[in-house]
Amino acid sequence: MEPRVLVVEDEPEMAALLARGLSEEGYLVDTAVNGIDGMTLAAGETFDLAVLDVMLPGMSGFELCRRLRDASPRMGIVMLTARDAIDDRVRGLDAGADDYLTKPFAFAELAARLRALRRRETVAAARLVVGDLTIDLTRHEMAAGGRELRLSRTEFDVLRLLAENADRVLPRGEILEAIWGSGTFIDTNIVDQYVSYVRRKLDAVGALSRIVTSRGVGFQLVASP
Repeated sequence: MEPRVLVVEDEPEMAALLARGLSEEGYLVDTAVNGIDGMTLAAGETFDLAVLDVMLPGMSGFELCRRLRDASPRMGIVMLTARDAIDDRVRGLDAGADDYLTKPFAFAELAARLRALRRRETVAAARLVVGDLTIDLTRHEMAAGGRELRLSRTEFDVLRLLAENADRVLPRGEILEAIWGSGTFIDTNIVDQYVSYVRRKLDAVGALSRIVTSRGVGFQLVASP
C-alpha cells in the first residue's frame, strides 16, 4: 500500500510542486492551505508522513505539529521554513518534528528525508514494546526487566501473540487456533499451560509486564501489575 502524506503549505505554487513531486515518488498526497484544514484532514484520515510549513494561517506549523504528534505518535513529520534561525529549528523539534528543511531546498533532499523516515518506521514495526517487555521480531529476541528472556519457540509465539494484541483480552480458542492451528483436536488447557510457563519466566527476570487472566475468557498482556 502506498504511504500517505499530508502536505500543509499556504503557498499554492509550492503546495502544487510538493504534491506533484511526492505523487511521482509513489505517495498518496493530501494538501491543505492552513493549519486548521490540515488538522481536519488528519482527523479523518490516517497519514504515514506530514510535510508542514511553519508559517501557516489559522494555526502555526508548530502548533499543528504538536497536535499531529499527540494524535499520531508514529507519524513522520518534516517541517519547512523560510527562516534559518536555530531557535525555530529547536522549537520545531520540541513540537515533535522528526526533521527540518529550510527554504529554498532541493526536492530530492526532501524525498530522501521522507525515505529515511519510512525506513525508520519499518524498523520500528519490527519491534514490539509492552511496558518493559521488548520483542525484536527480526532477531527473534525478547528482553524484559532489563534482562534477556529465554523462551522456547512456542513460548515465544504465545507471548508475541499477546503483545501484538495487548489492547484486548485474547480468548483461549483464538490463541489455540493462532499457535497450534486447531481448536478441534487439542485441549484448550494447553494454552493455560504455556501461559503458566511464560509467566514464570517473566517473574524470573523481574519483568513488570504481566499476563492477566480474564476469568472464563482468556488472557491479556499488560504493561504493569
